[in-house]
Amino acid sequence: MTRIPEPEQTPDGPAYEGRLLDRADEEVVDQGAPFDIRTLISRRGVLTLVGAGVGAVTLAACSSTATGSTTAAATATSSATPTATARPSATATATTAAVDVPAAEIPDETAGPYPGDGSNGADVLEQSGIVRSDIRSSIDGAATAEGVPITLDLTILDMANGDVPFENVAVYVWHCDSQGRYSMYSSGIEDVTYLRGVQVAGSDGVVSFTSIYPACYSGRWPHIHFEVYPDVDSISDASNAIATSQVAMPEDPCSAVYALSAYSGSSSNLAQVSLDSDNVFGDDGGALQIATVTGDTTAGYAVSLTVRVDTSTTPTAGAAPSGGGGGGGN
Repeated sequence: MTRIPEPEQTPDGPAYEGRLLDRADEEVVDQGAPFDIRTLISRRGVLTLVGAGVGAVTLAACSSTATGSTTAAATATSSATPTATARPSATATATTAAVDVPAAEIPDETAGPYPGDGSNGADVLEQSGIVRSDIRSSIDGAATAEGVPITLDLTILDMANGDVPFENVAVYVWHCDSQGRYSMYSSGIEDVTYLRGVQVAGSDGVVSFTSIYPACYSGRWPHIHFEVYPDVDSISDASNAIATSQVAMPEDPCSAVYALSAYSGSSSNLAQVSLDSDNVFGDDGGALQIATVTGDTTAGYAVSLTVRVDTSTTPTAGAAPSGGGGGGGN
């Protein structure tokens, strides 16, 4: 059982690791996403200072990209907590040394009817624990999404400042499960929070997540949603997002994954849609949104995309507050 951290009593009120609690009458784990992210950044800063003082120090224990073995289907059950550092053996290709800069800004896209960001009912971004790299399980560990494991690396570039890595932006990622259902909305999983999470970009502009390959549901090309927020305090209000877009999955790995029984129905759904006919990617065939994917159904896949965000333009996308409980959406 995970021990609930105890707050420290200070003259100014209860605190945790030197930071006053935002909600003084609630426990540390219930302080919400902004407090979680500030704690994450504080720890990262401490590690940086330690590294500067003693020279080259390997922080392998703190890395969200440690290598771990996986199988064709995620086998964790509700009684087992997945390791946040587990990754399929396929190696993600995004690096700070050589990033292929896309031709333009990432297109603004709808967040769909199931964003879970408070813009259409449910709001996972207010829950403590949403800042995590492994999003396969619900925040409380009560449910785990099964499917072919993936790692997702998004490299965020600050287009308005010469495409430098966009350090400290907070990125919220969410997508459907192997049956095309969205947690917090679809029938039977309204109280589940899996396949949703937030990470904060480091100095390389990269955020990394461990998840499963999303299904293909009727009418949409397989995709992953994401929102980019400017700083650690903005994540609690969806209107603060500086970019809202979607990652398009390439056809070849989709075909391989959807041949598995765990993805029943996805193969036939994929056969009825294309990138050009899709109502989101159809404008340009997803030219700036198709991920680079390596791996296989046994070892898992590494998914990566470079995202240019232009803060000099006004975001035009957001949630489409329609629909609710079904296994599909934009």
